[in-house]
Amino acid sequence: MRPGWDEYFMEVARTVATRATCPRASVGAVLVRDHRILTTGYNGAPRHVAHCTEVGCELVNGHCLRSTHAEANAIVQGALHGVGLEGATAYCTHQPCVNCAKLLISAGVTRIVYAAAYPDPFAQALLAEAGVALVPFSSLETARAGS
Repeated sequence: MRPGWDEYFMEVARTVATRATCPRASVGAVLVRDHRILTTGYNGAPRHVAHCTEVGCELVNGHCLRSTHAEANAIVQGALHGVGLEGATAYCTHQPCVNCAKLLISAGVTRIVYAAAYPDPFAQALLAEAGVALVPFSSLETARAGS
């Protein structure tokens, strides 16, 4: 059966996550507008910096300092290649943290679909205040199954 757009782009995000280089989590993000992929990103070290898989993670308070989050990398790809993200939907394998939520808001993303929950009440509040829809992928699957 042919997948719907949400299923299709979430599957692309899951595939992008397989490129992640921080062993703590494989996270992928795909930014889309008008059914077209604008950028992708996965969690890993910045350009020209050794990856966690090569030298290990640098952990502080349970967070890896070496790795850049998938959403941030997707936004950076837009900046590097002159791709505007205004009005885009972000498909993320994990719910964005507060820092990625702020970046997505500032980049003009209007909808975020995520697969795995990473509840952050402040990130959720900021997204709501900015008018960015935060949609669990499971609710889309349930809605599709019911129709």
